[in-house]
Amino acid sequence: MEKKTINMMSQATSVKGQGVGSAYIEQVRLVKEGLSDKFEIFENAHMAADITHYHTFNPTYFLLKKLRCRKGASVCYVHTLPETMEKSIKLPKLAKKIFYAYIIKFYKIMEHLVVVNPYFIEALKNYGIPESRVTYIPNFVDTDQFHPLSQEEKLKAREEFGLSKDKFTVLCAGQLQVRKGAFDFLKCAEQMPDVQFVWAGGFSFGMISDGYKELTKVVENPPHNVKFLGIVEREDMNRVYNAADVMFLPSYDELFPMTILEAMCVNIPILLRELPIYENILFDFYYSEKDVEGFVKELKRLQTDKAYYTRGVEGSVKGNRFYEKSNVLKMWDEFYTSVLKK
Repeated sequence: MEKKTINMMSQATSVKGQGVGSAYIEQVRLVKEGLSDKFEIFENAHMAADITHYHTFNPTYFLLKKLRCRKGASVCYVHTLPETMEKSIKLPKLAKKIFYAYIIKFYKIMEHLVVVNPYFIEALKNYGIPESRVTYIPNFVDTDQFHPLSQEEKLKAREEFGLSKDKFTVLCAGQLQVRKGAFDFLKCAEQMPDVQFVWAGGFSFGMISDGYKELTKVVENPPHNVKFLGIVEREDMNRVYNAADVMFLPSYDELFPMTILEAMCVNIPILLRELPIYENILFDFYYSEKDVEGFVKELKRLQTDKAYYTRGVEGSVKGNRFYEKSNVLKMWDEFYTSVLKK
């Protein structure tokens, strides 16, 4: 039986330090390795495939969509919406209006959409996109790349990144911007001077990143217990997570952060802001609080209460098992097969 072709279209890896790029790498590797008996996978090929799967919404993809999809189906991964972009980058009012309208137009010309969080099915319906065109498939992280290290390796990682071997270490991984809760992260550090706080990530979108000027000043002159690692290469991130005691993401708005899945792979407790979007994807795998006061209380308890810390580790392990490779691969197999039938 002749294999069907899938052409993965993406420029996600052209900007370092953003989750969309990580999600693209993981998804393509997953289907290449797991579905090679059914599908032949291409990346950014000049061809008309049976399925053209768009991971980003580049203008050239929009213009060439009819040509690319003349004999097959179109699929688009929904990693962002205007409301999530609003808190990530700063654009002039007119440019923003045009850009946001373009994003929705791009989604509307696609035959099938895949969301990484079921919460956004309703959001797309509000933009006039029928629910029948939307499928939920969660993000995925390969445990071959992200996994726990030995205690000796963890201490070596701390030394490598210039961190104290003895201090309780709180990590945030993600783009450095207001939406990610960077200023709340700094306020927590101020109230916990005996704890070292580490931020892995930088200004992926440069000067248009929200809060760029204010945060640049802090990065150039950080508090004594805060270390900014900047944008870290993906192959080095496993050691960064293993160097931490807790993954703390005080973000105000997310879809399904790859950093949470990556941290779960190394089995450290997860502390997040209390957001509705996490309820149907992270269940009881994490701790949450609403504000700086709550974050500090949780972090101090994780630092001092061994049983509470262990419960956080167990939640992370459960989350890692829930999103294991075989489950997510099965979802992609069923999805691609159904697209071809339609």
